[in-house]
Amino acid sequence: MGLDRRGFLGGAAGLLMAGTGLEPRVQAQSDEGEPTAFLMISDTHVLADAADPTRLDSRCVAVTERFVDRLNGLVGTEIPEQAGGGRVRPLRGVIHGGDCIDTGDKPKVEMQRTEWAGFEQYYGLTGKDGRLQLPLYEVHGNHDSPRGDGYAVQRIRERNKNRPGLTAISENGLHYSWDWGPVHFVNLGIVVGEVSEPARRRRYAPLGSLQFLQQDLQQHVGGSGRPIVLTHHIDVLRYSQALPVETAKAEGMEWDPADVQAYYRTLTDYRVAGVLYGHTHGRNIFRWDGTAKAAKEGIATFNCDNSSHFGGTQQAILYFEIWRDRVLVREYQTRDAWETASWTPQVWI
Repeated sequence: MGLDRRGFLGGAAGLLMAGTGLEPRVQAQSDEGEPTAFLMISDTHVLADAADPTRLDSRCVAVTERFVDRLNGLVGTEIPEQAGGGRVRPLRGVIHGGDCIDTGDKPKVEMQRTEWAGFEQYYGLTGKDGRLQLPLYEVHGNHDSPRGDGYAVQRIRERNKNRPGLTAISENGLHYSWDWGPVHFVNLGIVVGEVSEPARRRRYAPLGSLQFLQQDLQQHVGGSGRPIVLTHHIDVLRYSQALPVETAKAEGMEWDPADVQAYYRTLTDYRVAGVLYGHTHGRNIFRWDGTAKAAKEGIATFNCDNSSHFGGTQQAILYFEIWRDRVLVREYQTRDAWETASWTPQVWI
């Protein structure tokens, strides 16, 4: 089923790392060891004031401050039974699915610099250098730099030089991987790709992300069976089209279907706990089998809603707990731009 940019599946399929898909359902937390727990946020769109590009937009400041304070207060809080029960476990960090800032797709360099300074002020890097008290692991989106040559991407490359605990960084300094416990994580930028066939221009530049992914998984995962988590910005279903796709059509797409298929083939050799992305400003949780329809069996895929867009009120994040053999995911949401917040009354496992 093709999805428009803001669409998501009603009654999204529940998820197991192995086995058939299930409907979303409530399940109590397991006592078997400690899982790897973390948050996913996306599409924060930090915005400068158009009238005074040296300052942040007041709407952005208000929602971002409330949002980050919500994140800081989550650990140890109770989760209602309707959302699986238990409490939020100690968190390893926060993964950001891209569109960190808002004007990176426009020729407004002064606004971009102000926005990125604001992004770092609020979200920091290590959990000790910004308002956010957790380490942050971001990718870039189309509002950061669609061709990968903008200020935000320059800053991510610089941040990667100081990002603690990485297992690998790509030759261009942009893509990177790390381990949290037994789980291996790889951040891959806006899209995953750059295959040799067919050779054609990409609307959004993958910047060697597929090659980095393949090399990283071979070196750091191999045949170990370790769970892996991949993050990029653009959604997969709309571009999981059967090949060949006419060049003129593919060049107008956000993600070349040839690259999507190469990405999917790469993942089939590994145990994928989750593919994570943002972009659509809507929650969409499903299984992906490499086609353009949500499947009963396949890779667990998690599309996070926008988390703190300056112009919206309905926003959300995802809370993950990953064991070696299963995944438990809940959604924490707001309908008033983080004045209040609550847990979505369902669980994906």
